[in-house]
Amino acid sequence: MSPLAPFTRLPLAAKLSVLLLAALTAALGLLLWPHWRQNPDLSHGYFMPVIFLLLLRESRTGTLRFLGTDRSPRIDHPAQSRRGGSVEWVALTSQLACLTVGLLALAAGGLYAASLGWSHDLVGFTLTFAFVLFLAAGLLVFSSASNRFIPFNWSAVTAIALWLLCAPIPPGTYSRLTLGLQLMVTENVLRSLHLLGIAAVRHGNILELGSASVGIEEACSGVRSLISCVFAGLLFSASLVRRPWSRVLLIGLSAPLALVMNFIRSLTLTLLANSGVKIEGFWHDLTGFAVLGVTAALLVGLALLLERKTGGQPSAVGAQPPAQTSTARPLSARLLVSGLALAAVLVLFFYANTRPALHRDAPVPDLAAILPPAAEGWQVETARDLYQFSGVLHTDHLAQRTYTRMTDHGPEQIILYLAYWRPGQASVSLVSSHTPDACWPGSGWAAVPVADPRVIHTVGHRRLAEAESRSFLSGDFPQNVWYWHLYDGRPITQQGTSSPAALLRLAWQYGFRHDGDQLFVRVSSNRPWADLAHEPVLETFFARLQPLGL
Repeated sequence: MSPLAPFTRLPLAAKLSVLLLAALTAALGLLLWPHWRQNPDLSHGYFMPVIFLLLLRESRTGTLRFLGTDRSPRIDHPAQSRRGGSVEWVALTSQLACLTVGLLALAAGGLYAASLGWSHDLVGFTLTFAFVLFLAAGLLVFSSASNRFIPFNWSAVTAIALWLLCAPIPPGTYSRLTLGLQLMVTENVLRSLHLLGIAAVRHGNILELGSASVGIEEACSGVRSLISCVFAGLLFSASLVRRPWSRVLLIGLSAPLALVMNFIRSLTLTLLANSGVKIEGFWHDLTGFAVLGVTAALLVGLALLLERKTGGQPSAVGAQPPAQTSTARPLSARLLVSGLALAAVLVLFFYANTRPALHRDAPVPDLAAILPPAAEGWQVETARDLYQFSGVLHTDHLAQRTYTRMTDHGPEQIILYLAYWRPGQASVSLVSSHTPDACWPGSGWAAVPVADPRVIHTVGHRRLAEAESRSFLSGDFPQNVWYWHLYDGRPITQQGTSSPAALLRLAWQYGFRHDGDQLFVRVSSNRPWADLAHEPVLETFFARLQPLGL
């Protein structure tokens, strides 16, 4: 018999490691809380801190849930499955690998935070990944024969793995996943409608029925139910079943079950719309909650059925095999506390150096006054719906006017756009990540190669700062784009955010401290710059921008 040790009997290094992991858990919870609150796909994250503690308690005092079969000798620690002097180094090497990769991921997450902002999805995912690796390193130490604080069993492993399903998905991955699911659901609903004898035509993710149009939006793609059901499958595998094959079956069925139930929901809503029922609001929300509830109930029922078929009485937690001759040395505990201390220092460093600026009350320029409200020979239209982009751009200071006219050569169009960020409101890289070449392709514009992506133009008789030049095409309609990014009253050169080196340069030069305001200026037209250079509307526009640094 070898009972588990209470916290009070742990070595000092192990105690400090537990406290540091608790602090990192609290910090991660604070970081992810806005994502859980704002992203319906992650609303199950509200329960994660409680579930994490309950699963750790289950691993210590509840039903034994081995990583292998119940009939095989129990393995509380990976090192116990081997013999000889190399055993300790196997566990130590695994722990060192988790700490090393975790620290690298933490440094990358801090770099992304300095460049893109702490609220960015990529930051949340990267830091959660680092945290999971730190927990894995901690489990290797706490489950060793010299500590015996947390057993190395399925409940403990699941408690760690579930954190990844509570983190935001990186934007690129999320977009590809939702688009793929949207098209898959739309296509299958269309086939089902045809089998039922209902006429329907598909346009992308839109279904045109005889009396209504139904769009399979991102919220209906199934991502929410997919993530929630996989989360539930893992949770139930660690709390309701004991056999490994039962766990595999439960987890393996959770994703297909979520997709099938979401398809049933989409088909039901489409049939209701075809019958003349308004599916917005009540029916949309009711079917969404019903799908999640029914799917969870089916998983619970399956788990109970599988557990009933296994039979047998659960083993007592205290029934332990004799301790192996090889035990983890205190080096592993000291290594863990050192790695976690370094992680805490990195978190404090990045947080301290990305704190908001002190001068937040600087006057905001009147963007609407910069855009000429009228121009001779031009029809002027002011955009009224830019507020919809405020959440993505992290600013409410947006303005845009469109100038159009007919000429002998056809229609001419000029669009003038401004966005402003107060000091500390956003990092340079966050602003840089929302340039036309990053955002326009997602709204139907195809990028066209340009001879020189950086050009110096003149307007009237004044030479402007170097501009970024892009070209796009939507159908047969071209759009030439020129834009400038000003930081603290001076134009800066755009740098990509795809490589760590570029992120480091941005963070080091502009990202830390955030004590400069930012202005984004964009001019777009279906005509080349040479045709616009002497237009009074542009001369007025850039004359008003000159005091701001352009």
